[in-house]
Amino acid sequence: MAADPIGRTHVPGFGEPYRGKVRDVYPLADRRLGIVSSDRISAFDHVLRQLIPYKGQVLNSLAAFMFDRVSDLIETHIISVPHPNLTIAKSCRGLPVEVVVRGYLSGHAARVYGAGGRLLCGVDLPDGLSEHQRLPSPILTPTTKASEGHDEDITEAEILSRGLVDAGLWADVKRVAFALFDRGTEIASERGLILVDTKYEFGLHEGRLVLMDEVHTPDSSRYVEAEGYAEAMARGSKPRQLSKEFVREWLIEHGFMGKEGQIMPDFPPEFVSRISQRYIELYERLTGTDFVPASTADFDSRCAVWFEEALRDRP
Repeated sequence: MAADPIGRTHVPGFGEPYRGKVRDVYPLADRRLGIVSSDRISAFDHVLRQLIPYKGQVLNSLAAFMFDRVSDLIETHIISVPHPNLTIAKSCRGLPVEVVVRGYLSGHAARVYGAGGRLLCGVDLPDGLSEHQRLPSPILTPTTKASEGHDEDITEAEILSRGLVDAGLWADVKRVAFALFDRGTEIASERGLILVDTKYEFGLHEGRLVLMDEVHTPDSSRYVEAEGYAEAMARGSKPRQLSKEFVREWLIEHGFMGKEGQIMPDFPPEFVSRISQRYIELYERLTGTDFVPASTADFDSRCAVWFEEALRDRP
């Protein structure tokens, strides 16, 4: 079944949503949210012009799968998933930092390291590491949550000294983040993958710490194939990735890292198709199930019905 890509939604009767990079968020009554995962794609804190077919369905469905797999570690924001593009969620007051846990030297960390940096978010990195190499132990590298522009690295000491998060709450966040990374590593290993690094977002709902946004998805995480990883490292080549990192690498090769004065390139059609297939492949690998697209016909009008049903079903 073909599904029309979802760009910007306009759900009748529910006003203008908050539009994040890839999600449209509708405030509902009773401290609930209607969260639409669109087919927009972002990189380097910019939303690219092309829509990626099925990306929203993959992202939302995989997040729901992963939220369920970690729900014994922390309360999650999920209430229900009426459609693969839609989640009804608890409204949380998000903490003003994002928590990145890294098990390998990849992505932003590798770029900092390659430029000579050995201190990342207050964490000392040893000399002699290679890109994609496993770190001696996972590290936590938080970032600020910028309303505009780029998120920026921040240290634990800065978070506490600036009062961004209370010390007791931050201790809980750290403990849960490492436990989540261990669980994500286990899930990936079951499927022949390596969880390289990942981002977690936490919030408070009625005073309780809650995991929100997404978890262990290709937008928030990097995965590589376990098979062939050691051989690739020995050859000095890149292990095969099943994440969005290859999109960032394509943009870098075409002169774009979101910096001032750089021109955002357009993806050619064949690359759009490749991105879509990579998302679907990762979904099927991690869930062990086939991806079956759902119809997006009359999606905005159907969302209004689902929102009303969610409000009628509230406890």
